[in-house]
Amino acid sequence: MFFKRKPPTRRYTIGFYNLENLFDTRNDPRTLDDDFTPDGVLHWTPKRYRNKLYKLGKAIAHTGRETSRRSPVIMGLAEVENRMVLGELLKSKHLSDKGYEIVHYDSPDERGIDTALIYRQKYFEVLDQEAVPLIVNSVNGMRDYTRDILHVTGLLNGERIHVIVNHWPSRREGEEDTAYKRVAAAAGVHRIMDRVRETEDAPRFIIMGDFNDNPFSKSIREHLLSPDLFNPMELLLSHDKGSASYNFKWNLFDQILFSRDFMVTEAGKHSYVEANIFNDRFLTEWTGRFKGNPFRTYAGRRYLGGYSDHFPVYIQLELNM
Repeated sequence: MFFKRKPPTRRYTIGFYNLENLFDTRNDPRTLDDDFTPDGVLHWTPKRYRNKLYKLGKAIAHTGRETSRRSPVIMGLAEVENRMVLGELLKSKHLSDKGYEIVHYDSPDERGIDTALIYRQKYFEVLDQEAVPLIVNSVNGMRDYTRDILHVTGLLNGERIHVIVNHWPSRREGEEDTAYKRVAAAAGVHRIMDRVRETEDAPRFIIMGDFNDNPFSKSIREHLLSPDLFNPMELLLSHDKGSASYNFKWNLFDQILFSRDFMVTEAGKHSYVEANIFNDRFLTEWTGRFKGNPFRTYAGRRYLGGYSDHFPVYIQLELNM
């Protein structure tokens, strides 16, 4: 019996995914990437690299597809080493026929990991792009060379939007001791938005990233969120659901916020439909004490061969006719 494939809907998925150290296998003398080489402590071989590309491609291609019946039209990414790994990711089995293009800049991060954006040319046209440095100091007073903020302006099905991709400073030196860095990052995002507002009336923003803070953290709730922004991720975090787990506690560091104008239905423009964490079973640990957690590539130095230590998150917008 022949089953006709259902056509795509007017829903469009916009997602974000922390890829957990998508490194190539070559040593870059300018960055601290020695662990991710065949002779490094993680024994990062071409075979392991190819396996990760395949799996990440599968995860991206399926994000939001069940309801939109198409792969994401825009996907923000974190923890990518360079443009080359992005190009090889887009050549992987599940993405090679989707028509994705890349926005990427090398950042000053000491480990060499960057933010990036991939998008499907059929639906999104890039008009402008910039990498905005985030200047913060470490607790010792020295500059923290962290990831840039990526700002991309484009037309989504003809509608002008601004996408801002973030990977805020980590909690490695302690949550409270580093909170000021993430507050500074929130201020950096607002400077970008204010600059846009000087030249555009009622611009529409989509702000995404790994913020290394939860929806109700001070940096998000008090400094990033504003009356004209909505954060649907506040409704998703619970004791048994999140995008990443640490010490058996769920976090939702991966978030997507957007202008409240997306809550209004207007012909020719997009309106918000839903937000979710993409945590299908194939992305999870199937058994044991970590059952349900993201199936990650490494646990410490131990190779597991999974996807990432984060789940993708996404929102869906509907194009109103």
